[in-house]
Amino acid sequence: MNWLWLSILSAILLGFYEAAKKHAVDRNAVPAVLMSSVTCGALIWGGLMLVGRWVPAADGTLIDIRPLTWPQHGLILLKSAIVAASWTMAYFSLKGLPLSIASPLRATGPIWTIAMATLFMGERPTFVQWIGVTIVVASFFRFSTIGRMEGIDFRSNSAVAWMIAGTLIGAISGLYDKLLLQRFGFTAAEVQAWFSIDLVIVMIPGFIYWWTRDRVAVPFFWRASIPAIAILLLAADYAYFSALEDPTALVSLVSPVRRLAMVVSLVIGIAHFREKHALQKAICVGVVIVGIVLISIGG
Repeated sequence: MNWLWLSILSAILLGFYEAAKKHAVDRNAVPAVLMSSVTCGALIWGGLMLVGRWVPAADGTLIDIRPLTWPQHGLILLKSAIVAASWTMAYFSLKGLPLSIASPLRATGPIWTIAMATLFMGERPTFVQWIGVTIVVASFFRFSTIGRMEGIDFRSNSAVAWMIAGTLIGAISGLYDKLLLQRFGFTAAEVQAWFSIDLVIVMIPGFIYWWTRDRVAVPFFWRASIPAIAILLLAADYAYFSALEDPTALVSLVSPVRRLAMVVSLVIGIAHFREKHALQKAICVGVVIVGIVLISIGG
């Protein structure tokens, strides 16, 4: 069951990825952090694509990425714009929220995906999936009470609103991925590689705005966690896709196993960032994972 261990590895890497983001944006300029991290990601993918182009042994592998036509680039550029909006909101939110609250909020993405798939794509969740949605929503409200203990009012806190909006847009990105892969015939590697490069382009306006208006008031500090964001995400996705390539892999379990990243984020948030109310948050994270498992396996 190598696919299961790869899924667990992906979850662990995603947990450290969330922690790296928190460390990078803490008292730092978010647009500059975003621009720096996505540039690192683009450089990594650009290098891998060159290797795939020039090294014969790479033919047919994950890094063997085909060139795209201009219309295809347009489709990927739209994907990059959606992700840029989602990440910008999530990064600003993460700057103002404890990691142990922000990460579970971000993990509510599947309920938004189900809601939009039901409304716009004609999909019909099963009874078990609706139970999972109910559990996740209930956990969200429980997190709001924990947040109040830390002075975070979910009804008026802008960071919470940014995270919900970013997660909602992230769910739109998930639905768009389905179109890219199933209707337009892209491979997962092609989407990941080209969107990582195009992401630099769509991040430029936000970076220019910060540079011309805010760089004195909100300075940027380079940290090792900034390139770590790109490296950890790349490694997590590689482990994830490698798990899915295993013909014995149970796809219905790979996705919920990845949500164990919340556990890693919770531990790091409490151990490294000294966040409070560990037991209450741990219970909520456990309940969220149960809900997401039901959503994933109930289809």
